[in-house]
Amino acid sequence: MNAQPLAYFNHAGGSLMSASVVDAVVSHLHLETRLGGYGAAAQQHEALQAVYASAAQLLGCDADEIALTDSHSRGWREVMNCLHFNAGDRILVGRNEWGGNYAALTHIAQRDGAVVETIPCTPSGEVCLTQLSAMLDARVRLISLTWLPANGGLIQPAAQVGALARAAQIPFFLDAAQAVGQMPVDVRSLDCDVLTTPGRKWLRGPRGTGLLYVRRGFLPKLRPAAVDHFSAPLKHGNYQLREDAQRFETSEANMAARLGLGQAIHEALTLGLDTIQMRVQEKAALIRRALKDMPHVHPHDLGTQQSGLIAFTVEGLSAHAVQTHLKAQGIEVGVNGVAFTPLDMVARNLTDIVRISPHITTTDNEVTRLLQAISSLARITP
Repeated sequence: MNAQPLAYFNHAGGSLMSASVVDAVVSHLHLETRLGGYGAAAQQHEALQAVYASAAQLLGCDADEIALTDSHSRGWREVMNCLHFNAGDRILVGRNEWGGNYAALTHIAQRDGAVVETIPCTPSGEVCLTQLSAMLDARVRLISLTWLPANGGLIQPAAQVGALARAAQIPFFLDAAQAVGQMPVDVRSLDCDVLTTPGRKWLRGPRGTGLLYVRRGFLPKLRPAAVDHFSAPLKHGNYQLREDAQRFETSEANMAARLGLGQAIHEALTLGLDTIQMRVQEKAALIRRALKDMPHVHPHDLGTQQSGLIAFTVEGLSAHAVQTHLKAQGIEVGVNGVAFTPLDMVARNLTDIVRISPHITTTDNEVTRLLQAISSLARITP
């Protein structure tokens, strides 16, 4: 067994919570053991409401445009299921669309007779804004974009896509799962109607948490497929949908996890998203430069601007074999297969990639260990 402490490079999959985030979760669980779930929630009412305000500050919106979810997928799916298409309607996606989103869109398109089309890419991998503009017509009913794709460092021009969508009055859904917590986010500048993210990635929050932003002007167009007495309270003898984004919540939730998410957001805001982005990109750039000098390593990052996600393969080894070798040395990295970003992986003839994702907690010593371990893989490849 490796005696060294774990060097963790899978923050893009699920980051490591801080001690104070863990304490927020555990403290509330202890409170529930004394007061019961409802009593504990009542005592922490103000702190729970403050999570919405903090999330709104994080995303640059108002608190009534925020819903708390248990994952990116849940929030994205709940809103997507409100949309209905007609035969011949067009849904546009980037080539790097997250596989879960693409599967859901394909299912909906097949149900309604719509078609899902891929926006062409520039040579550097971003969606081509010129070709996107030419694609926009009356049959385009939705643009869905994954801002920072899961299989590498590409950063899509989300704000420019949003501007085109808004000018054409086409709904724009933005998957910000790899962006929120890693870089500044301003939904007003992005011109998105819906934005989703989990808490477990760059925010360093608990698993089973997430944020859903719905633009106030877009909300009236969305009627959830299912409601309860929280999302549609009984008023004057009728169940009426809430007039805020919490129409996508239910009466039951993990309050301890929500408080942990609130603490994670507080810590990110306190440090500053500009500072976090700068530190993450500095570490990522250092790692990329070193990998380029290793002849047995093949980098697979796209984009003129790059995030903290670093994709590569090693000559003669599968991505899972690389992951296993690094794990034996106390180094944790991620692996992405075709299912995660199917359109892009197939287009680039990739079956899987190794993914490195450092965070602000990553130390210089951990980076050195990582690079030495990857360099040593040259001795076990054919």
